[in-house]
Amino acid sequence: MGVAIRTARESDRQLVVRLLDEAFQDDPVSGWVFPGEEYRRRTHHRLMAAFTDAVLADGRIDVTEDGAACALWLSVPAGENSGEERGDGGDDVPVLVREAVDPENERVELIARLTDGIHPSDRAHEYLWMIGVAPDRQGEGLGTALIESVLDRCDREGLPAYLEASSGRSRELYERLGFECTGRALDLPDGPRMWPMWREPRQSA
Repeated sequence: MGVAIRTARESDRQLVVRLLDEAFQDDPVSGWVFPGEEYRRRTHHRLMAAFTDAVLADGRIDVTEDGAACALWLSVPAGENSGEERGDGGDDVPVLVREAVDPENERVELIARLTDGIHPSDRAHEYLWMIGVAPDRQGEGLGTALIESVLDRCDREGLPAYLEASSGRSRELYERLGFECTGRALDLPDGPRMWPMWREPRQSA
């Protein structure tokens, strides 16, 4: 039986924030941005809320019908990056996010700048910003189903896709779905490695 997927609405905001918060509590990059388990438990959800609001406004969030997984996507035109660095009004978005999430934590701002700096901008593409699966539902193929639903459209429309893998485990999953490392791994200062990954659209037989 296939996985039922729908587009999230504003009413799904808290569900998405909770899913992302729970799914990324043990993620290496989240652990770097919010070091310390207690601190991360208190603060991490604020960053996930900021990400959710940004994508609800400018992108699309897919959720499984049972509410166990979600994927945040942005459609990036050619000549632009993911838009994290500066908003349409010229505001410094990483600074605004840091002020809203945790003003004393420089890494909230830094992670946005570093990922923005490696984001490809020469071709239009779909950007998988984040994907979260409830911890007790991981390993059931929900994340794969969410990603493949968009990759199928990318293949039909001839669009590439891009993401940053934040762990070796997620990198292996994305490789199975056709993503390849761009060759420019991002080593966070005194922290883990992230892998920018690109997928060319597949031609139908």
